Amino acid sequence: MKELKERIVFLDYLRLIACFMVMVIHALEPYYIDFSNGDLSIATRSDAVWVCVYEGLARSCVPLFVIASCYLLFPLKAETGRFLRRRASRILIPFFIWSLFYVWHFNGNIKEMCFNFPMAAGHLWFVPMLFGLYLAMPLLSPWAEKAGKREIRMWIGVWLFTALFPYLRRISLVFVGDPSFGSIAYLWGECPWNGFGTFYHVSGFFGYMLIALYIRRFVSQFSWSKTLAVALPLFAAGFAIMACGLYFRIPADGFPVREPYAAAVDFETCIEYCSLGVAAAVVGLFLVIRKITADGAFYRRVIVPLSEASYGTYLIHMIALAPVSAALKGVVPMPLAVMAVASIAFVSSSLVSFAVRKIPFIGKYLMG
Repeated sequence: MKELKERIVFLDYLRLIACFMVMVIHALEPYYIDFSNGDLSIATRSDAVWVCVYEGLARSCVPLFVIASCYLLFPLKAETGRFLRRRASRILIPFFIWSLFYVWHFNGNIKEMCFNFPMAAGHLWFVPMLFGLYLAMPLLSPWAEKAGKREIRMWIGVWLFTALFPYLRRISLVFVGDPSFGSIAYLWGECPWNGFGTFYHVSGFFGYMLIALYIRRFVSQFSWSKTLAVALPLFAAGFAIMACGLYFRIPADGFPVREPYAAAVDFETCIEYCSLGVAAAVVGLFLVIRKITADGAFYRRVIVPLSEASYGTYLIHMIALAPVSAALKGVVPMPLAVMAVASIAFVSSSLVSFAVRKIPFIGKYLMG
């Protein structure tokens, strides 16, 4: 009971909500990506509309995970070495184990693991990114301890400017024409021989770490009416930017849409995790989820155990999601299939992760 009293209730709900949203995103991908070659592939206009709707609703998933991870950890209270050792054992050991499993199961290239996450486990890109934030925390924590409201807000503003980059790159192509180097519109110091432009070090998921810090320290709990008055417009704006941005990126040549890999990459530009639309939706959702305080029997017996198992759920969910998705695609209407696949993957993976974590000693190394 002492442990439960020390828990931040809404963070447990947040982890599960974000975890389910991840599975919605992954259940959606077969409806606009041909995984045999990575091409953009959309069968019907109805599928296109539902892709835009679901992406707008669920794309906030990964930033919500980041905020959940940073909300209590940043700034650090523990000694740097101890903190990094605990984080490494908590997330990196299961990451390597399951990377090996996916390489074996999907006939991937184990050599990739010397340099990156394996392509056979594409969803595991999240883990190295998150550990990168953990590496930055000891450096930034002394500043975060002393920084005031205005200063943190200023840096969030700088970061929000970098969240415009996915759109500014496209605007640059319109105003400047073909880029001087290659096919990418470079911005402010970027070029083929330098990827570290002016805003490189204040961009990316770093911004969500600052948002977590700012909200925890300076944003008091609102009433439900004030929360909704702030959160709903933010989420609606983010949803509109993402959904409309996606829809108007769809080639106008009619359906079915079949475009090369570059078109699939371009299609997702407006829903990059560190873009303005996603950021707006994330803050709106976070403010609403922060209002959840239900800590009764259901919370203690279901939410807490599944929240503690959520990292393992994330690691293994593709084992269930991929075959279920293949079985339901074309059999069940697309909007129902996406939710069915996500739900089946979420429940089955959560139960497996929960059970494996109960195995003495090795459970924590398998599921975190």
